[in-house]
Formats: sequence, structure tokens, C-alpha cells
Amino acid sequence: MPKVIYLGHHLMLRSKYLKKLLECGVGGITRTIRIGIVKPKFREVYVHSAGKVVAKVEIVRTIYKRVRDLTDEDAKLDGFSSREELIRELKKLYGDVRPDTYVTILELKVLEYLNMTDDAVNASLSPVEIARLALYYNVPLSEEEKKILKMLLDVGSLRKLAIKLFGTIEKRWIIRKVVRKALRLLQERGIIKTGQTEEKTVTEQ
Repeated sequence: MPKVIYLGHHLMLRSKYLKKLLECGVGGITRTIRIGIVKPKFREVYVHSAGKVVAKVEIVRTIYKRVRDLTDEDAKLDGFSSREELIRELKKLYGDVRPDTYVTILELKVLEYLNMTDDAVNASLSPVEIARLALYYNVPLSEEEKKILKMLLDVGSLRKLAIKLFGTIEKRWIIRKVVRKALRLLQERGIIKTGQTEEKTVTEQ
């Protein structure tokens, strides 16, 4: 089964690809290709790059393909000169990329450009989104804590991870403790601004 990744309010974009997004223009369409089956939970998301929220975009289309089915046109629309260059970059970023590996092509419509520090975005964050942000910004967690957050991204929920790690949901408090620490570190560094809604989210899932 291909890996499924649930995308929340926040989409991470490496700074080397930021120029293409900025050149697109408000109302313009751009693309980003991700390994795995990405399932967006929301149509509108914030794009993070270079330590800032740089744009608000609408996901207008989601396309699933295997690597072997990618074309030169796919590559050029994503800013690469050829299919081969695109695949080389995917291997550089993700490591083990095979012909039967699934990828997701997200077509994005730029709604507005932003120049906001990340703490200016006040959106309800799930534990999975907190884990994704904490790993992306490399907040100071132990290797074991980072491992737990990476596993949380893979399985998608506290309950599922608790069962996988401990065989029971009763010990999900251990995972929740790590998520709370990650949230606190994100807050302390001004990366996100959260309130009671986010605290409730961490508590109840």
C-alpha cells in the first residue's frame, strides 16, 4: 500500500523552489510534486518557506501518478527541464524512489502573497500538523521524541500510534506529552501562535 500523508493548513516549500511560486502571480497556477499519496484536508492552505508564511493558496487539483508515469510536461510545469531531472531531484530529496512509487501533484492557485512571520498565522493545529512543523523547523527535541513525531506523521493519529507502539490507546498520553512539548517549543520560538483551540486539539485526539 502506498504511504498516505494528510495535509492540513500548512504546506512546506523548500526555499530553492520559492522563486517559481513568487513569479506565478496572484491568480496564477503553479505545481508541487510530493512523494506518496497526499490527501489535503482543506482547499486553502498557507505556504511556509524560508522561515515565513509566503502565500495563501488554493489547492485546485490533486493528481496521483507513479514515478514511471511522470512526463516531461509534468517536469516542466514543476520547474524542471526534463523528466530525468525531476526524478533525480526526487531521489535527492526522498532517497529511495522507485518506478512504482506513488507521487502526488498538487496544483496551486495563488490567492495572495504574504510576508508574515509564522507566529502571525493563528490556525487550529492537529497533533499531526504540530509534528510536521516541529520536524520542519527542527525544534530541540531528543532523537527519541523526533522518532515518535515521525511515526505520528506516518500513522496519522495519536490513537493509531499508541496501539502500534504500546498495544493500547491508554498510553497515548506518552505521545501526547511529546506533542505538547513540540507545541510549546514552536510557541517559544515564535513559529506559531496558538490558543485554547489548539490545546484542546492536542488533548482530545
